[in-house]
Amino acid sequence: MDEQKYNDLKLGERGAYISIIAYICLSALKLFIGITSDSAALKADGLNNSTDIVASIAVLIGLRISRRPADKNHPYGHWKAETVASLVASFIMAAVGLQVLYEAGSKVMEGTESTPDLISAWTAIFCAVIMYMVYRYNHRIAKKINSQSVMAAAKDNLSDAWVSIGTAVGIFGSQLGLPWLDPVTAVIVGLLICKTAWDIFREASHHLMDGFDVEQMDIYSDTIMEVKGVKGIKSVKARSYGNNAVVDVVILVNSTLGIKEAHDISSIVEKKLMDEHEVYDVHVHVEPN
Repeated sequence: MDEQKYNDLKLGERGAYISIIAYICLSALKLFIGITSDSAALKADGLNNSTDIVASIAVLIGLRISRRPADKNHPYGHWKAETVASLVASFIMAAVGLQVLYEAGSKVMEGTESTPDLISAWTAIFCAVIMYMVYRYNHRIAKKINSQSVMAAAKDNLSDAWVSIGTAVGIFGSQLGLPWLDPVTAVIVGLLICKTAWDIFREASHHLMDGFDVEQMDIYSDTIMEVKGVKGIKSVKARSYGNNAVVDVVILVNSTLGIKEAHDISSIVEKKLMDEHEVYDVHVHVEPN
């Protein structure tokens, strides 16, 4: 099972590399065209992609560290490394988002108006198409390996595609006699960057504090109660190690059972959770009832 998990992480790294290459190329293109065509919205979109480079590198580093096997100082392995990397990336993205908001907001307050060249709008549309293709690729990988971090990266790819579409709309609007629409769009881009940073921070901190989906734990409980010999569940807890779930459960069995029979029931519970729900590790404590 461990070998398969490590192979999945390597596949996830491929998606991170694709994102990094795409973001480097697209951010350079957007910043160059945005500066030469005087488009605040496209420049903001380019800065947004520059933060995505950092976020994708963080995911890549996290995936690589997560592949390290358990050792003396990390008996549970290094699975949480990608979660820590995501947390760091969220701070960087928030800083850039606030900078974009400050610069774009200043232009709106000062009444600075400009009409960017039409090439900036077509550049935004071209970049949106590319990012949508990257999203489809990463989404397929994330579903295949059941990776939360790669799925988060895929959702970020999709949001970037929509941001570029919004950027194009703002630029086309400025061409139609609404020059204020370009800096206003830049403000919206800044808000979207900050929202993405907050979403990543919230999810990463939730996992680092051993938060877990309550509905998923209810599903685990239903599966445990299906095991013959389990009379009840005293408690069930779960936590995440990267993309892996670890479950601790206290089950109640008939007090007349022998040690071997009780142990066999606990073994069935472990196997059932691992096979049906791909739980990475299960700790079962048996109590007589």
